[in-house]
Parts: sequence; C-alpha cells; structure tokens
Amino acid sequence: MVKKNPNSLRGSVSTSSLQEQAARQRIAALEEQVASLTAKKQSSSPPSGGNLPVPSQSHYAAPTLGPISDSANRAPPVESFSPPHPLAYPPIRREPTEKGRKSYDRADGRTCLTDPPTLGATRSNGNGSNANNVSREMEQLSLFEQYNESAKRFRQTMKERTSMMQLQPPSSLITKGLLGVDNALKIPEAYTQPFCDFLTDNPTVFHAVSHFETKLKNAGFKKLSERSSWNEEVKTGGKYFVTRNGSSLIAFTVGGGYKSGNGVAMIAGHVDALTARLKPVSNKKTSAGYVQLGVAPYAGALNNTWWDRDLGIGGRVLVKDSKTGKIDTKLVKLGWPIARIPTLAPHFGIGMFGQNNAETQAVPIIGLDNSDIHSADDEFKNLTLGGEGTFAATQPPKLVRAIAGELSIQDYSSIVNWELELYDTQPAQVGGLDKEFIFAGRIDDKLCSWSAIEALLASSTASTSAEDGIVKLVGVFDDEEIGSQLRQGAKGNFLASTIERITESLSSNGTSANILSQTYANSFLVSADVTHAVNPNFLASYLEGHSPRLNVGLVVSADSNGHMTTDSVSTALLSRVAEKTDNKLQLFMIRNDSRSGGTVGPMLSSAMGVRAIDAGIPQLSMHSIRATTGSLDPGLGVKIFKGFLDTFESVDGEFE
Repeated sequence: MVKKNPNSLRGSVSTSSLQEQAARQRIAALEEQVASLTAKKQSSSPPSGGNLPVPSQSHYAAPTLGPISDSANRAPPVESFSPPHPLAYPPIRREPTEKGRKSYDRADGRTCLTDPPTLGATRSNGNGSNANNVSREMEQLSLFEQYNESAKRFRQTMKERTSMMQLQPPSSLITKGLLGVDNALKIPEAYTQPFCDFLTDNPTVFHAVSHFETKLKNAGFKKLSERSSWNEEVKTGGKYFVTRNGSSLIAFTVGGGYKSGNGVAMIAGHVDALTARLKPVSNKKTSAGYVQLGVAPYAGALNNTWWDRDLGIGGRVLVKDSKTGKIDTKLVKLGWPIARIPTLAPHFGIGMFGQNNAETQAVPIIGLDNSDIHSADDEFKNLTLGGEGTFAATQPPKLVRAIAGELSIQDYSSIVNWELELYDTQPAQVGGLDKEFIFAGRIDDKLCSWSAIEALLASSTASTSAEDGIVKLVGVFDDEEIGSQLRQGAKGNFLASTIERITESLSSNGTSANILSQTYANSFLVSADVTHAVNPNFLASYLEGHSPRLNVGLVVSADSNGHMTTDSVSTALLSRVAEKTDNKLQLFMIRNDSRSGGTVGPMLSSAMGVRAIDAGIPQLSMHSIRATTGSLDPGLGVKIFKGFLDTFESVDGEFE
C-alpha cells in the first residue's frame, strides 16, 4: 500500500480535507504576496542603488579560508522573500484540442481544458472588476491548477518588480551585475536550471564543446583555427576561442590595456566524463535471442552503478558527401533508452556486487532477435548493412538504422566512422525538500567547466573589461579521466601553444622566449576540478577539518605528494580574491590512509612554470553514473571564477 504525502499538491489534492486546506493556504499566501508586491510597486519607486535579495547561504561550521572582509562595502539589508518552488511536474502545454481552448496535462495524469486568456490578465468589464474576473476564473480550476497559476503570477510580479530596480552596487561582486542582461553575473539560483539543462542536453564531450562554441559565438567571440595564422586576427579588446578535436576548447579575452609580457588569468578543467565507448567493431553475435553491443569502459565506467540503468547512445559520426567527396562531422544523440546492462537476480545465489567480468558480464543488450530459433544453421549469423568492407558492416544493423535515421542518411556506406558512447538518459533534476540538490550524471567535470565558461562570458560583459591589462582565459580539456595523454588532453601542447600564439600576435616585435617567459611568470592558473563533498554516512573517511559541504563555496584541494598544485602563496592569492568578491572558500585534503586523485593542474603548471592552485566545486558520489551537487554550487562557481578573472590583476599586485 502506497502511503500518500498529505502535503503533496501533485495528483488529486481534493482527496482529503487536510490536503484541500493546505492547498488553499498556499494559494492564499501566494495571492497575498502578489497583492503586497503590486501595492508596493504602485505606491513607490525603488530607491537608487536598490538591490535584489541575495540568497542566504549556510554559514554553519564548515572549514573556511580567511575572513570575509570589506564588510563596510557590503550591500545594506534588503527585504527577503521566499517564493514557493514550482511543482516538479508543471502542466505541459499541448496543441489546442477545441477551438479557443488549450489542454494541459495534470499531475494526476488527467487532461483538462482551460480558456485561452491568461489568468490575471488585465481585462475590464467597465466596472473595474478585474480582480473579480480573476477570482471567478480561479474557482473554475482545480486546486492543483490554481496553485500553478498563483505561482506563475507571483513570479511575473517579482520579475516586474526587479526589472524596475537600478543597481548601483558597492565593490562587492555579490551585487555587481545581478540585474544585468545576457551573460552578466546573476544570483546563484539563476544558474541552477540552466546547468541542469546543459547536462541533459549535452551528454557527450562533443555535445558539450559544441554547446560552448554556440554560447561563445552568440556572445561575440570569434573562432580561430589552429591551422591558420593569428597574427592579423588577435587584437587588444578582442574575444576569441579555438577548439581541438571537437572535444577541447580554449576561450579568451584580451584586455584593451594589454601589453606584451603581461599575465594571463587562467581557469582550466576537463569536460570528459566516465562512459562506455563503442568498440571499433561493436557488432556481436546474437546471444540467446538478445542483440548485444560491444563496448569498452572509458576510465572507471561499467562499475556497479552502471547496471540496470537506462542508457542512451550519442557522439559524433563522420559522413562522406557522395557529391563532393568531403567528410562532414555530425553530432548524434539517441535520447531514449537504447541499452541496458541487466543484473543477475539474487535468487541465483551469485552476488552481483562482487568481482564481475567487464568483458563478458557487462555487455549491454540493445534489442531482441529470436530468428535463430527457426534457422537451420547451428549458429545464427547477423545480417550486415552497408556492404562488405564498409564501416557500417562492422556495427549492429539495428543501431546503424537508428543512427542513419536520426541523421537522415540514406546510404549506409557513406558512414565513414563514428565515436559513440553510452550515457544515462535520466535528466538532471533539482531535488531535496527545499530544492537544495542537483541529481545528475556527468557532473565530474562538466560542472566546473560549465561554470568557468559562464564566468568568462559574464566577465567579458563587464564595463571594465575593455580596460584590463591582462588576458582572461578558460580552457576545458578532454581525456583527463584517462591521464590527459592525448593531443586534446592537458598534457598536450594545446594551452601552451595558444598562449604563445597570443603573445606573438600582440607583440610588436614578434614572439620571443623572453616575452613568453615573462608572460608565464605574471600568470596564474586555477585548476578547477570537482572535489569530494562530505558524505554523512561515511564521516570517518574524511580528514577532520577538511570536510567540504554543498552550497557553501569553492573547495581548495591540497596534497602533500604533489597531486595538487596548491601551496601557501596560491592559497593566499585565491583567499584574497574571495575576500574582495564576498566568496567563501573551503578546504579538502585526503586522509593519509587513502589515495588521492589527480587533476590537470600539476601538468599544466609544471609545463609553463605558472603559479597555480587546485580549487573545485564539491560533489557527492564521484565516478558514479549519477552524482549529487548543491543547487547553488554552479552559481557559486560562476561567481568566484568571475571574481578571479575580474580581480586577479589588482590582487596580483599585492604579491609582487
């Protein structure tokens, strides 16, 4: 028997008087707040320098670095408000089913019809009874729909109220640009859903980099080619990006006051994640009526968390144009569950979570084919597509058809090759009683990469960016989870060669070892990779005083054996950045009896000789197919990364 939640508004809220009473109380509270805000908006205009309410952050006993200074410059207290969170499953708009009416899916699975005019819209009947019209419309709806409409009106009223405010912030970055448009810095909550959408829509490294490309282009960044000269391209005051292999990207802005030898404020992370990649020949013989897929683990994938998950397939496909003969790259994503790795029921007496063979027992099933039952052959042979000797002939026919159909490919033999991988199709979601968490796959490390790119976009819109004397740069690399050994990885020359070409383009005398060395000496790197948040069920696994919490702030990671770049100087510098920008830092270090992971920091720092620190956003369940971070953490990451890019030039002057 399922025990119902008496406070839930999903489903039929009228099944008990308690539910109905609670629902009506919530609706009344919403309407009261809407009326109050509307009255304030009509009676007075916002004062000059008014500020948006700043979301409260936990200040419980989490390990922090340094005091929060500049208290005299902080924004004055403001009136707080607590809008109820939207329901997890709001109505979904459908096509009109009757003339002048639209249908909506309700949370209880039923479909209802509503009149087309928006609830609360200003309509006059000559008697000034707009409020009565709204009331009558509300009475015609279910409590579930009334709540949704009230919440929508509340959000619209808040939007109208905040749009009237003209921010004149003090030096604190927490209020700087909160009401800006486009890519300007926003409050942390504003980044929660966009980050979830990014994770859901871009499951592979190729999709993620393509997403970054689109955002950068829309923000006025110009794409450079590694195969062309930059001498006539890169100018002071410009915004640029360059990609390698479609899986790594470096974006940068050049300040209007830049001079040869000045430093580069860098943030570097990785955008790859644990996955299972299709083998070059992924076609397998039908086994007991199951069509299976040959895959190989990338890093630590195919662990126990990958069993019994709904897996999709995505990546890039190389297609040859039959007319021009050119090879084109297309991204593909089969977003519905395609594959599954089934566990063995415990009734068989074999423990599933012992040592399982990744080659023979972690083979995904992608379909059924029982035609061998009626075959005269002792062994059923799969049919192939594309003709003998073609790439398509080495892949499962059903998969070839699905990929070709998704990309509108008529000739299977035109598929030259592909790089496809499995991913969890469950979308990223906000969870927790107060929406404090993000539950998602691929958080490691699309989280820091996404926040860093957003920070660069926000920094590039600041009014002071044209006066900067430095280069601001963000690099996201591939292959970190397997050692960064490939050319698109951090151990390649991608970052070093990019900085060398920037200095060469901006130097009147061309590049030289002297100028490049001077640039490196004046530069600083934040190696941004996710780190471990404290797990309440395993407190003994964490070092005392080094247990980061979610929704608090960036975590500085230290390691005595050189797995991290953090030292006293770099820690002091980032702490000063945090002080100037009203950010909070936490500390993490692994126990002596545990092994430490690695980041791109040491390899990049040692190759260029730049000062560096390892600092990332905390998460739970690292290397699981589905992990957890705080709902504020993406926004807090954007905030401090932007703070670093904006203030490094001045802070660095304190350390000369």
